[in-house]
Amino acid sequence: MGSTARLTPSPATLADLEALPETVVGEIIEGTLYTHARPRPKHVHFGGRLSRELQGPFELGRDGPGGWWILVEPGIQAEGSPEFVPDLAGWRRERLPELPEDRFSIIPDWICEILSPSTRSYDQRIKRPFYARIGVRHLWFVDLEARTLTVSELLNGHWWELGVYGEDDVIHAPPFELLALRLGELWPPAPTS
Repeated sequence: MGSTARLTPSPATLADLEALPETVVGEIIEGTLYTHARPRPKHVHFGGRLSRELQGPFELGRDGPGGWWILVEPGIQAEGSPEFVPDLAGWRRERLPELPEDRFSIIPDWICEILSPSTRSYDQRIKRPFYARIGVRHLWFVDLEARTLTVSELLNGHWWELGVYGEDDVIHAPPFELLALRLGELWPPAPTS
C-alpha cells in the first residue's frame, strides 16, 4: 500500500484519523488525509538506531551538549494540519522547554524521514514542501534502498542540499555537527546471498 490521499469532507479532522484501522498510519497535511501502511522492520530499525545515536549526546548530554528533545513519530499540529507524524523530530529546548501532554504545537527544528517504497513519493512531493512552508529548519531524508542520507537546510524558504552521504561516511551534519555520525552503523547488515 502506497501513500494515498483519502477523500473526506474538507478539511480532514482528528476524528478522521481516529476512525482509521490500527494497521494504517494517517496524517493530515493542509486539510488532506493521507494514509499508508505501518513501517517495515528495516525502517523501524534505522529510526531506532538513529534516535539512540542522537539522544545520548543531544538529549541526555552524554558526551555532547544536551539541549534537545529527540522523538520517534511524534504527533505534531500545524496551522491547517491537525496532525502530521514525521519518522523522527527534534526540538531545541530553548524553544520547547517541556514536553507537551498531547500533540506538539511547536514546529520541530529538525525532521528526519525514512524513505520506503510505500512513502518515498509522498515524503518527497507532499511532506518536503510542507515542511518548508511551516518553517522546519533542518530536514534529513534516509533512503534505505540506496543506503544514503540527504541533509538539507531551509534558507529563504527553500531547501538547500548540504550533502548526500553513504554508509561508508562519517559525517558531522547540521544541526548535529558536533557528533561524528558513522552511517554504516545505523543500517541493518546488507543481505548476504
